[in-house]
Amino acid sequence: MSAARRPRVGLALGSGSARGLAHIGVIRALEQAGIRPDFVCGTSIGALVGGAYAAGELDRFEQWVLGLGIRDVVGFMDVSLSSGLLKGERLMGFLRRNFADRPIEKLATPFAAVATSLQTGAEVWLRHGSTLDAVRASIALPGLFAPVLYEGSVLVDGGLVNPVPVSLARAMGADVVIAVDLSSDTLGRHLRARPQAEAPAGEVGDWLRKLQDSLGTLMPAHSPDEPRMPPILDVLASSINIMQVRIARSRMAGEPPDLIVAPRLAHLGLLDYQRSKEAIEEGKHAVERVAHNLPTLYNQAL
Repeated sequence: MSAARRPRVGLALGSGSARGLAHIGVIRALEQAGIRPDFVCGTSIGALVGGAYAAGELDRFEQWVLGLGIRDVVGFMDVSLSSGLLKGERLMGFLRRNFADRPIEKLATPFAAVATSLQTGAEVWLRHGSTLDAVRASIALPGLFAPVLYEGSVLVDGGLVNPVPVSLARAMGADVVIAVDLSSDTLGRHLRARPQAEAPAGEVGDWLRKLQDSLGTLMPAHSPDEPRMPPILDVLASSINIMQVRIARSRMAGEPPDLIVAPRLAHLGLLDYQRSKEAIEEGKHAVERVAHNLPTLYNQAL
């Protein structure tokens, strides 16, 4: 590689539901350190934040998520028990009304999203067409959001196959890849006993409890003498965490990034989007913890 050309930086934003709002803080901290990515790709929530950044909408997106209250989060929950607990139409309708949906090919920063084909299990890289359609496919977390029909394929969350898309960043042309891993500290967190004071509270907690109670009526009653099993949403969250941690470790062992940023947000639930400020600040702190490695990234790629 010629020393005259600046190494091109790719940012691979991982999956992690509400924890993914930390990506905003990561991007802010990298920019403050003088690093502006040449390529951005993301899986699930990483695709949502990455798409907003690539479209030049990150400032407005950040202001929106910082203004989210519990009522707003509950308002986006359009329950459906057909293909997922949530249809996702309310959220996407809001995004289409309030944010410009540009073709991926025309974004200011090259962008791509990862999804999974439900028919074949193949990893699908979404690199053209509607940005919002690509994001919607990438965030279709099985069991939570309904799948998406996209160009003849039924697509679900890309976290099933590539939770931290380092390989996609390389394929886009990145010489240096900074990966954001949101799940490194999550194993078993949702199954640990919590004091009553730490149980989900407010309208989101009430909504989750009502949903769990409704789902519980579909199952046979259990004897009081039987060991108490975790609620279905805790089982779902922990199962997703296990899957993504194992897959991410395996993928990054074979396709290592040049730098891993790992926000510590295991205490956030799948739908804790009203805690955006906390997540964004932890994203900044996560970059600060590895900031001593940033000056060497360019030199290693030359």
